[in-house]
Amino acid sequence: MTGDPAFPTLKARVIARTGHHYYADKDDLLFDRLVKRFKALNVADATAYLGHLDGPGGADEWAALEAEITIGETFFFRYAEQFAALTDRILPDLIASRAGERTLRIWSAGCSTGAEPYSVAILVHELLGAELARWDIAIVGTDISAAALATARAGEYGRWALRTMPPDDRVRWFQPTEPKVGATREGGYRLRARFREMVRFERSNLMGLVDGSLPPTFAGFDLILCRNVLIYFSSENVLGIMRGFADRLRPGGWLLIGHAEPNPAFDAWLTAVALPGTAAYRRKDEPALPGDPSRRPAWNDILPIEVETGPALAEAEMVAPLTAVAAPIVVPRPVPSAPEKAPAPADLLPRIRALADAGETGEAWRLLGEALEADPTAAALRYYEGLLARDLGREAEAERAFRGALFLNRDFAMAHCHLGLLLSQQGRRASAVRALDNALRLAQGLPPDATLPEGDGVTAGELTAMARLALGKLGRETR
Repeated sequence: MTGDPAFPTLKARVIARTGHHYYADKDDLLFDRLVKRFKALNVADATAYLGHLDGPGGADEWAALEAEITIGETFFFRYAEQFAALTDRILPDLIASRAGERTLRIWSAGCSTGAEPYSVAILVHELLGAELARWDIAIVGTDISAAALATARAGEYGRWALRTMPPDDRVRWFQPTEPKVGATREGGYRLRARFREMVRFERSNLMGLVDGSLPPTFAGFDLILCRNVLIYFSSENVLGIMRGFADRLRPGGWLLIGHAEPNPAFDAWLTAVALPGTAAYRRKDEPALPGDPSRRPAWNDILPIEVETGPALAEAEMVAPLTAVAAPIVVPRPVPSAPEKAPAPADLLPRIRALADAGETGEAWRLLGEALEADPTAAALRYYEGLLARDLGREAEAERAFRGALFLNRDFAMAHCHLGLLLSQQGRRASAVRALDNALRLAQGLPPDATLPEGDGVTAGELTAMARLALGKLGRETR
């Protein structure tokens, strides 16, 4: 807790204005972000900051605060499986079905600094080729953060935002930029004009889908993307937002959300479509697609795992030190009146999870590296190393980390399951079956309603069903 008596009032106002219920149980994370604004304005505490918000400069400061609490890590073509689904199935399906009218309307909701809608623009450009000039393509990105939208409109990015992009594609799609005068870092890249011109950006809060304030022009979309944004909202508002998305899809349209965001309640308005590594939906009144049976996606269907590795590593390698990535600037807390004892490595897990959920994978990775340096034999830390390594594109390290977690705790059901799913995606059937069998055996040995360690609420009964489904896909019958 922060110890600032006005913090609860400030927190309540932030959540009420933005709808970001995500921070309801994450005081430390919210306070870290607020401290950055305190320092920027040279105010002492939450009381003084509330006074500033209510003063003449309040509107501008609300915009700055909204930017601070919503901007997470973003990069081009984030989550390869989802962009593979867009490239191989979703966009070709839409192009074929809209060929008569030659129009596409696409909405990137919660677009942050623009990497997502620009990535889609590149895909559309590549898929249509010379036919693009004959099509009316409208791509809009919306976000609550004015600062993020300013970056998006400029279309200029550092190397980190392009880190998964092959060099040849980087040259085709971007122009290098020189460092600005007085800048301490190297130059970056600017998206070429032909792609920037395909996207427009508007400031908007997704709560407009709930309270009816969203303009009626936001309707009739062929594709809506809202990935890793719903985590910020309360469960009630998430349902309202998803209902609003369903109402704004055209017949034949598609909706993509984040891997961890599907909910059975969405079935009231949308039909889930089983695509590898992708949480995809269509309107409820759509017929099932040939070869793609529509159903609620199981948990194992939507995990983004795409790895190419060699044989299993030796045990000594399984617990090798984590290689740190470049860390963003961290704003320290106000100096406490008495020295605080450094938290135990395992006690950092809630903070690491919160950062990862917020999309700040780089900062979560840095903090995890510190924790592993202090305690390299903590199975839970190794497990999160695997999850984060996957999100950062470090696929080989993800497998090594999951195996390391199991070397340290052979009864770690969630690590067995993730390892099995990863191996299944690689086509390594025998190894995948062994790992998933272990997960199933461990889950069946517990009461069905028992919550699994590090399972983010997954119960033994749910893991049993997930493992059975995954094994069934591998042709392995279970009891």
